[in-house]
Amino acid sequence: MKRSTLSLLSLFISICITQPTLAITLPLPHDGGRLIGNNVFYKVENNGGSLEDIARKFNVGLLALKQANPGVDPFLPRPGSVLTIPGQLLLPDEQREGIVINLAELRLYFYPPGKNEVTIYPIGIGQLGGTTVTPTMITRVSEKRQNPTWTPTANIRARYRAMGIELPAVVPAGPDNPMGLYAIRLAAFGGVYLIHGTNADFGIGMRVTSGCIRLRDDDIQDLFNRVAIGTRVNIINAPVKIAVEPNGLRWVEVHQPLSLHIDDDPRTTPIILDEQMGEFKRSVKTDGAGMSRAITYRFGMPVNVTK
Repeated sequence: MKRSTLSLLSLFISICITQPTLAITLPLPHDGGRLIGNNVFYKVENNGGSLEDIARKFNVGLLALKQANPGVDPFLPRPGSVLTIPGQLLLPDEQREGIVINLAELRLYFYPPGKNEVTIYPIGIGQLGGTTVTPTMITRVSEKRQNPTWTPTANIRARYRAMGIELPAVVPAGPDNPMGLYAIRLAAFGGVYLIHGTNADFGIGMRVTSGCIRLRDDDIQDLFNRVAIGTRVNIINAPVKIAVEPNGLRWVEVHQPLSLHIDDDPRTTPIILDEQMGEFKRSVKTDGAGMSRAITYRFGMPVNVTK
């Protein structure tokens, strides 16, 4: 569909000039709604780097940036092209307390106590397969540790050994520690899962860890300083989010579902709607065809499907 000259002009006026480096904190909707934030646009510069570099500049996840800009070369985005930086989203339909992690969208939501706001961090999560998958759970923060050591489990050491890498029993704190400078331990499953930083310059917005939740260095420091021991942590896996806003508008946000098998293609894997979502789609107030398109294209951003 052709865009009008006015639409193109508005698009370029909206191109984002500043490049935030920290996670975004937004006020919660005063009317109880769930739609927050705004998308912005970025014109790729000459020698602007890869999508990973751009994701880091705007502190979004790599997969979120790829979903919002299908067809863009992730290694050499074309100079002069305009990318959508996904900043608008639907809050998860969960209790707004403590930490909520949605694995499917690779985001962590932190609701600080006593404040009507939410801070959103892009994350990396567990790889596909066996013990490396990050599980869903409701738990609590049991420990906080600065300059943590890393004690890889027997399974992790065996997996690295199969790749020809012999891990030490304990990796000391420092620049070679893959946990980074801060770690937040979760109580469930004997405390084997953590929210931590990284010594790598990639992997945020991807499935790269051995099951833990990975944040960029600035983000984990920020969260570490704000979260208290005992904070509730709710980890969910919801590739589809729906909302009926107080103004009557109906929205759907669809992410690529997490693969269950190595041969799965998350871009085309069928998404099965639960009963509530099925009723939402069948409603006379919903553009069912528009919702079907959103499920097909999986842009990872809210789509207005009001009929």
